[in-house]
Amino acid sequence: MRVVITGGGTGGHTSAGLAVAAALRDRGCHDLHWIGSGSGIEARRVPEAGLPFHAIATGKLRRYWDWQNVPDLLLRTPAGIAQAWSALRRLQPSLVFATGGFVSLPASVAAWITGIPLVIHEQTSVPGLANRIAGRFARHVALTFPPDGAFPGHRVTVTGNPLRPELAGGSRADACRHFGLEPGPAIVYVTGGSLGSHRINRTVGTVLDELLEHCQVIHQCGDNRETGDLAWLAERREALAPSQRARYALTAYVGSEPRDVYAAAALIVGRSGAGTVNECCQLGRPAVYIPLPGTSGDEQTRNARLVEAVGGAIVLPQQTLTAATLLGAVRELLSDAARLRAMADRARRLAVPDAAERIARLLFTVAAASLEPARSPEIR
Repeated sequence: MRVVITGGGTGGHTSAGLAVAAALRDRGCHDLHWIGSGSGIEARRVPEAGLPFHAIATGKLRRYWDWQNVPDLLLRTPAGIAQAWSALRRLQPSLVFATGGFVSLPASVAAWITGIPLVIHEQTSVPGLANRIAGRFARHVALTFPPDGAFPGHRVTVTGNPLRPELAGGSRADACRHFGLEPGPAIVYVTGGSLGSHRINRTVGTVLDELLEHCQVIHQCGDNRETGDLAWLAERREALAPSQRARYALTAYVGSEPRDVYAAAALIVGRSGAGTVNECCQLGRPAVYIPLPGTSGDEQTRNARLVEAVGGAIVLPQQTLTAATLLGAVRELLSDAARLRAMADRARRLAVPDAAERIARLLFTVAAASLEPARSPEIR
């Protein structure tokens, strides 16, 4: 069976696809290809994983006015569909698996045009526009959370959200060695994604002195040249007393050691995109979520509130984010080890540990059922 995976643009969509690719390989399917953006994170990570990568043009689906909507909708997206169609005609896969997001839409449309079965995965609690479009012609939809009626019920399966395999088996000791931190004091991991989060970065930087009295910090802040956060935080670090400076590890990106960072962290502070929330739940890490305002359907708030509702996180809306509120939340949680352990256990209850394997089984079933159009796919 040949499978084409499509998606990317963000680490979450790429990681989910790579986790499913690993599960497919475990089940004996090694004929895998990936269609994605030549400028996205997938262009680097997919070849590193040993999968053939086919770059296409991609636009972005915005629900608000932006002048980029014109070239995206009139030029890049149609060009991407044509390029994906050409690739699919050449590859002739048994099935296309889309991980969601605007990067996956051209290949999803091309699969529909060529009659190739399409399965999509929706990571968030609020389906994105790309998946709402692709869901109209997908053979099956894999969901992270229970369905809310956005997709036809007879074509929906709750599989959970896959965890990238490289996050398992981390070592706190290795993280401390890598970042030069002490083995004893609690570690808080502040993360803002690939470009960082300007509001979170600046708030943390403002309260560094007080924060480091209670914990050590690994701060992944991105390297956004427009905001200048990395340089500003580096200056703030140099202004610290030597004893505090040793407790603050500043990095633009977490490269090959993310599993160790998660293993070391007593608490996560960051946005609540699907990837971050899934990783915290799968690994049992309590979190302070600061949802990014203005996302489609306010999905980050929905993601965060789902974890908060079971007691696995607290939500700090950005409009209430100040140095005082952030410091107060972190200090309160770190002072109660029993509460942190309970939050970790409750977050883990939302996770589906075998999500990648469930999706792999679904893909095999849909591919087999495509030979019998009257048959409805069922996971075995």
